[in-house]
Amino acid sequence: MYLPPTSIDSLIEEAEEQDLYFKLIEQTNKDFALANENIDIPLDIFPFELKLLIQEKIIKLINYKFAEYLNLLYIIDVSEDQIKKLDGSDVFKLSEDVTFLILKREWQKVWFRNKY
Repeated sequence: MYLPPTSIDSLIEEAEEQDLYFKLIEQTNKDFALANENIDIPLDIFPFELKLLIQEKIIKLINYKFAEYLNLLYIIDVSEDQIKKLDGSDVFKLSEDVTFLILKREWQKVWFRNKY
């Protein structure tokens, strides 16, 4: 049964335990490319670097390409309700929360493909 992770650390730990960390990176790269926002995450990236790389991209999109940011969230299929619940007053905190929601959705896709 799928249980959503409660943090980025637990998500990455679960992906590594199930040997799906590389699939998570591939899925993330694929969905960013579908949104025309290539991120090119290397497969040998360390987990903390993965989070920072995505977070940096999200900050840039929020600040400079907001329409593309919204399109990315749509392509990845991040829950609109979850996005609306976030506090947008601090862009850094918002980017951190959005990064988690993106990775959580990407992990869900990878997990289901692996199980079914």
